[in-house]
Amino acid sequence: MLWWVPDCIPASPFMAPQSNPAAAVAGSAKLLEARGIVKKFPGVVALGGVSFDLRKGEIHALCGENGAGKSTLIKLLSGIHPHGTYEGSLLVNGREAAFASLQDAEKEGIAVIYQELALVDDMTVAENIFLGNEPRTRFGLIDWDRVNSAARELLDRFQLPIDPSTPVRDLGVGRKQLVEIVKALSKNSLILILDEPTAALAEAEVSVLLGILKDLRARGISCIYISHKLKEVFAVADRITILRDGVSIATSDKDSIDAAGVIRHMVGREISDLFPRRAHPPGDVVLEVRNLNVADSATGRLMLQDISFELLAGEVLGFGGLMGAGRTELLMHLFGVWGRRLGGEVRLLGQSLPADSPGTVLRAGLALVSEDRRRFGLVLEQSVGFNLSLSSLASLTRGGLIDPVAEFGRNRHFFDSLRVKSPGLDYPVGKLSGGNQQKVVIGKALMTGPRVVFLDEPTRGIDVGAKLEIYETINTLTTSGKAVVLVSSELPELMGMSDRIIMLNSGRIGGGFARAEATADRLLAAAVGQKLPPNLS
Repeated sequence: MLWWVPDCIPASPFMAPQSNPAAAVAGSAKLLEARGIVKKFPGVVALGGVSFDLRKGEIHALCGENGAGKSTLIKLLSGIHPHGTYEGSLLVNGREAAFASLQDAEKEGIAVIYQELALVDDMTVAENIFLGNEPRTRFGLIDWDRVNSAARELLDRFQLPIDPSTPVRDLGVGRKQLVEIVKALSKNSLILILDEPTAALAEAEVSVLLGILKDLRARGISCIYISHKLKEVFAVADRITILRDGVSIATSDKDSIDAAGVIRHMVGREISDLFPRRAHPPGDVVLEVRNLNVADSATGRLMLQDISFELLAGEVLGFGGLMGAGRTELLMHLFGVWGRRLGGEVRLLGQSLPADSPGTVLRAGLALVSEDRRRFGLVLEQSVGFNLSLSSLASLTRGGLIDPVAEFGRNRHFFDSLRVKSPGLDYPVGKLSGGNQQKVVIGKALMTGPRVVFLDEPTRGIDVGAKLEIYETINTLTTSGKAVVLVSSELPELMGMSDRIIMLNSGRIGGGFARAEATADRLLAAAVGQKLPPNLS
């Protein structure tokens, strides 16, 4: 892979290998080392003894369940949790680091791509990429022409069809993540820390990113790669360190351990079935969509065309497709929060479903779990209990006032049944791990008593153990006669948890598959608009 440097950007080490000091000494030398790190918060020990090291020119994966301490460790390595607030030692190039801020870590060549995106929605893509590093004219003013042209060329090099003048707020989660990655890689960094960088990416984009990381490694750049997707970990990592309950359990060369071993260390037990779907004969039709055509309300562009399908009680209907295929738009439109319906019919439980009334849709028995839990699913500064009951307050109200006893009882039921790991219902939901935040979002939807549940990327960015708990929740829903629509970018998840699968291609249905005939080849072919011979397996 060849790298190109726009003339308005200072050459980065990974873009100019001949000037990269790390490349010359890549190998066993320790670039970064953590020794016996302990980090405590009031009432919580987030890290109880973490030790690992990062070598020059190495990709070192960190694996662990949500709540294992990965995010806390990242914030410590990047200076957000400053020196003096933790026990143990952090060394960079053999010298003890005393980061007081994020800027101190950046001066040492550490760049972080967080799972929670750090982009400014009101700024353009180009402005975000070069924020704080804008090229200047000889008069000291920002040269906006160079900002936009350089951003355009960078995006082209990453094969991203994104206009650099587009406001970030207009991008989907996946494309925001890609912009975040481009922004981080445009810096002069010797260490990249990537926290779930592919959580919202499609398969093709994942391949591009992993190729970039391998190229960076060859040029002497070191990466700490955090991911729940073990296939990616084994594809790109040199070594793997596993965390459990805030403690580093094991560090191993990639070739000395397998996925089952990593999972066993992560959860402390053997897991024999990653997709425990319990299918049973489906019931009656609960949702009917006929010849649906929907345009973007802002642009008027036709986004969904001739969409028709049925959803049966007790089944999981999976939806797949490449990024931009229309999966999220379909779910959001059926929930009444996106798009202008140009034609078609939608019926829920035999009744016509409106196109722009989410309150009516919710009361009619359809609930949505959004792909972006932090933006659309939670009020982060509020408590777990506040968030759980937020969508079902009408059923908990007596004489115009919320019945606190009834609310607490219902909250406690879902808190316990979903196994939310939290100090209590009064704990701020924004302080929970990603997997536990997702459980709260799902609990909030289930508290409305839906007959149909839309799950848009419900396991994005969460660990194996939390995924299994969500899969068991899906089984419980369908066993009780409820119907589930599952949108996922992960083909193994689609094939493992769906009874039927529909693949979307550019806003149209590219193909429909029964569980027995759904193979990766067939699904991908449908996603890109190709047809396969009937006997192709």
